[in-house]
Amino acid sequence: MGRSPLVDLNTFIIAVFCLVDDQLKGRRIRQRGPTPKLSDAEVLTIEIVGEFLSIDTDKGIYLFFRRHYGEWFPALSEVHPTTFARQAANLWKLKECLWQEILPLAPHDSTFALCDSMTLPACLFARAYRCRRFRGEAAFGKDTLLKQTFYGFRMHARVCWPGVITRFAVAPANAHELCVLPEIAEGTSGLLLGDRNYHSPKTKEDLLAEMGIELLAPYSSKKRDPTPTKSAFLSRFRYRIDTVFSQLVERYCVKRVWARDLWHLTSRLLRKTLSHTVAFLLNHREQATNLCNWQSSFTKPAHRVS
Repeated sequence: MGRSPLVDLNTFIIAVFCLVDDQLKGRRIRQRGPTPKLSDAEVLTIEIVGEFLSIDTDKGIYLFFRRHYGEWFPALSEVHPTTFARQAANLWKLKECLWQEILPLAPHDSTFALCDSMTLPACLFARAYRCRRFRGEAAFGKDTLLKQTFYGFRMHARVCWPGVITRFAVAPANAHELCVLPEIAEGTSGLLLGDRNYHSPKTKEDLLAEMGIELLAPYSSKKRDPTPTKSAFLSRFRYRIDTVFSQLVERYCVKRVWARDLWHLTSRLLRKTLSHTVAFLLNHREQATNLCNWQSSFTKPAHRVS
């Protein structure tokens, strides 16, 4: 099967809005207070598409859509950027529910998952000791990829095959992967594949006995690995989560931590994860079979406001 034809940005925005609006129909979101000028479906659509276009700030998303799609969202010109940002932030619970409702629509194998973590630096290492953000929440940790110390958090994720993020958690940088593993594995079953940091016979027995999850991980030391062929075979599948993390870093700019507290950081990660899941679903509907090329199924605009 050949690659699917490119979808223009206008069609992508319409598809996202229809998907979000259908999920929100008949749902009472607010118990009291005035109805906002900009509907929740419009705000969520703007956020999802804005994140997909690598515009990772509320102001940048607001300015882009007001300048280039003001006729599509006429109420946007009557809303102040601060009002837009507050409405978007207050919809964090709705984004979480929407993400969980869209997950069954995205084709994936819920019984075969991958787990790993990625670094989220709160600031440059040189500024760490005088950084006021996340004080008492962030910590120093080791970046094994860059082989250096950083200050911030780690995003732990569970990715189901072929590349759908189903769960994630944010923990201090000094928290070991095995400490966060029960949180991202809760309520799941089947096979869970990790790297060498997840090798623990005791944790494997506990997950199998308590949750029915079989943890597969290569031996902790590559030099003393008793089964190198098996470890190499497991790594062939585990690299898929590296592809998902690359999408989060390159397109969704997940390592640009603009938030000043853990609540806003988690909310921003939730928005990026929701956008990633929606893009995966729409890409599947366009019959694009290669995960590495899913981003190119939708054309990006020639200009961008940051």
